[in-house]
Amino acid sequence: MSFRFYFHFGSMAASIVKRVSRVKKLNVSHISARYKLLTGFRHFSTSKQWNKALVLGVYENESTDSIDFTGTARKFDEKADGKISQLLLTVKKPLKCGKTRTLHAVDPEFSSVLVTCIGKRGEGYDELETVDKGRESIRAAVAKAVLQLRELGENEIEVDSCGDTEASAEGCHLALFSYDDLKAEKSRKPAVRISCATRYSQDKNSMEKEWRKGAILAEGQNLSRRLMEMPANLLTPTKFAEIVKEQLADKCEVLVRDKDWAESMKMGSFLSVARGSVEPPVFLEIEYKGRQSDSPLALVGKGVTFDTGGISIKPSQGMDAMRGDMGGAACVAGSLLSVSKLQLPVHVKAFIPLCENMPSGSATKPGDVVTAMNGKTIQVDNTDAEGRLILADALCYSEQFNPSLILDMATLTGAIDVALGAGAAGVFTNSENMWNKLQKASVRSGDRVWRMPLFNHYTKKITECQLADLNNIGGSRSGGACTAAAFLKEFVNNKNWLHLDIAGVMSNSGDVAYLGKGMSGRPTRTVIELINLMSKETKN
Repeated sequence: MSFRFYFHFGSMAASIVKRVSRVKKLNVSHISARYKLLTGFRHFSTSKQWNKALVLGVYENESTDSIDFTGTARKFDEKADGKISQLLLTVKKPLKCGKTRTLHAVDPEFSSVLVTCIGKRGEGYDELETVDKGRESIRAAVAKAVLQLRELGENEIEVDSCGDTEASAEGCHLALFSYDDLKAEKSRKPAVRISCATRYSQDKNSMEKEWRKGAILAEGQNLSRRLMEMPANLLTPTKFAEIVKEQLADKCEVLVRDKDWAESMKMGSFLSVARGSVEPPVFLEIEYKGRQSDSPLALVGKGVTFDTGGISIKPSQGMDAMRGDMGGAACVAGSLLSVSKLQLPVHVKAFIPLCENMPSGSATKPGDVVTAMNGKTIQVDNTDAEGRLILADALCYSEQFNPSLILDMATLTGAIDVALGAGAAGVFTNSENMWNKLQKASVRSGDRVWRMPLFNHYTKKITECQLADLNNIGGSRSGGACTAAAFLKEFVNNKNWLHLDIAGVMSNSGDVAYLGKGMSGRPTRTVIELINLMSKETKN
């Protein structure tokens, strides 16, 4: 341990002692005891191997005379002869939700013990916020804790379950994700081994099971984030298919369809978007069979691995973020990874059209007319409204398998970002029942959704077309997300259809406390929760 590190905390201890002595007259032995608690490094090992930390939870409490510990924290405090409570009470300032205290040398096994406030005891569903505040507070609190400990150089961290082991695991594993694969070794975030502090629980097996589930949920979302972050020159449609096949091969059947296959299926709408790029289009078909069924759940994801806008080219500012325009496809892949690892008893088929949208001499031009798989003709007045074109054929194809539900995800419109921002994914559906299930799933995941209208009013905007059956834009900027959903509706016959426009939640810039800045992978965990919910209903 460096002198600088020791001196920092020695100075902090001295400062606290001075402050306490000013507020309250304490005898010398009392002050000396507090000082030893804070500066007791000399009593413990200082080897380089001593980089193990513990995260403990406390509830928000206005009292300056007592600490409202979680079960795990209370047992550890007893083991440490009350040192944790003594130190926290010395400061005389109760912890508020999301705030932390980092303590050192309170136990020979841990170089750091970080206490984090997880909010008020007994918090649950907030009707106005449409989230479970208790679970969200736990995710955010433990996320902040493990990030602070990583900055201190801790490489092994045990984490308090904080009363909800699954949420605690999610917060940790989501917070520690970083896409720095392309950086120099010295610039990468250090690896940290995370585990649940089960030793203080009477039901270790149950706790370990819930921790594993939370970790798998986070793993699925982190795969989505990784795919979305990858530069487009490294993640072409072909490479996307290779990565997904590698990730899912153990539990799923992955079929990689090529351009010739798409042509044989008469997917003219999908292929019209791919025409401008030298990268060949790919259509992924994935099947997970956790149970036998003639009516699988169908997932469809928009997979534009880079979107320039085509001939209707986008402004250059911010175009680099369009590497994430395959967010729908990434979230489908992440969802399937978690579903398969959790071994959910459900039958899922996924359909991912992959291509680039590029300008060139062979690219689709504004005013061109293309024919979709179901025979409907489409006047393409804006080549930057390409996501709906590739989804049209994917939705038509998914109908062939008699699905009990079709759920598509796409970073489809800037209009949904204008309407909802990063607060929630926009949902368009023809099923009240499916909306209720999805909303219930989002409450558990903490990744919110918000229902948007699918009125015939918007259908008229895209069916009043000069040259073809449909126009790929609505004629004006008004209700852009709604007219895009109305367009997709023309390619769906299924009575249980959910369309998730995720453009507004594509990236995170501090909106979600336990996700770092960058591509978010939302709403992967909400979709997994929905599938889990439906699998339980089917089983029952």
